[in-house]
Amino acid sequence: MDYLSAFVYGLIQGVTEFAPVSSSGHLAVLPYFMQINDPGVFFDLMMHLGTALAVMIYFRRDIFVLLAELAPALINFKSDKPSHHYVRNLLFATFVSVFFILVLKDLAEDYGRNPLFIAFNLIFFGFILYLSDSRANSDEEVSPMYKKAQWLRAGLMGFAQSLAIFPGVSRSGITISAGRFKGLNRHHASSFSFLLSLPIILAGIVYKIPTYLASGNTENVAVLFFGVLIAFIFGIITIHFFLKFISKIGLKIFFIYRLALGLILLYFVN
Repeated sequence: MDYLSAFVYGLIQGVTEFAPVSSSGHLAVLPYFMQINDPGVFFDLMMHLGTALAVMIYFRRDIFVLLAELAPALINFKSDKPSHHYVRNLLFATFVSVFFILVLKDLAEDYGRNPLFIAFNLIFFGFILYLSDSRANSDEEVSPMYKKAQWLRAGLMGFAQSLAIFPGVSRSGITISAGRFKGLNRHHASSFSFLLSLPIILAGIVYKIPTYLASGNTENVAVLFFGVLIAFIFGIITIHFFLKFISKIGLKIFFIYRLALGLILLYFVN
């Protein structure tokens, strides 16, 4: 892996992590089109670290509030404070995600990076995204996730996120789809989706670090962190413009992109 390849990886990750087109799917097929050795799951995870840092910076005020309210929300479970509801919904969604990721991770490791499987996921879950966006937008200014315990909504979005361990599904795409199916508008579904990604991505990186260090393959650390920096920069830009325009442009355009990419991928791998 050289700096140019790391730049391409970081750019693709930064742009595609928040647009519902599957960053992991793009990263998994890049070696095929760039004719380079697959850098592996850990490198992909580190690119996700860049976009996770982008989420932390962009939503820093929300995150500070949620962290400050974490203990009170759990200690005083009868509290009706809006931020306490949001914390509980986020924690429940995270718990559901972790449970199903542990159930599905062996299957994902065996089949997830197959180009044909990625193409299928791009098209199928793109269609799910298309269907979900046909629902009417809520005009609520405050997210329903702040108003009361939303166990079904949160649980469904958490389960949806777990499916994104399969490249081509799209973590943001499938969680936003789940939120839209349960009546959240695009902005609220997207914001909850982005915050929901943080615990899973950070936990995944921590889980993989010992394996990476044990492999002895640490000569490309500078290149690795260069890719993380690029993913962070483009991630910040993408979050800003995605949240700014998503209510206007809708999600159907991303289905068209996913369909085209999936068909192109099917053509080249057959």
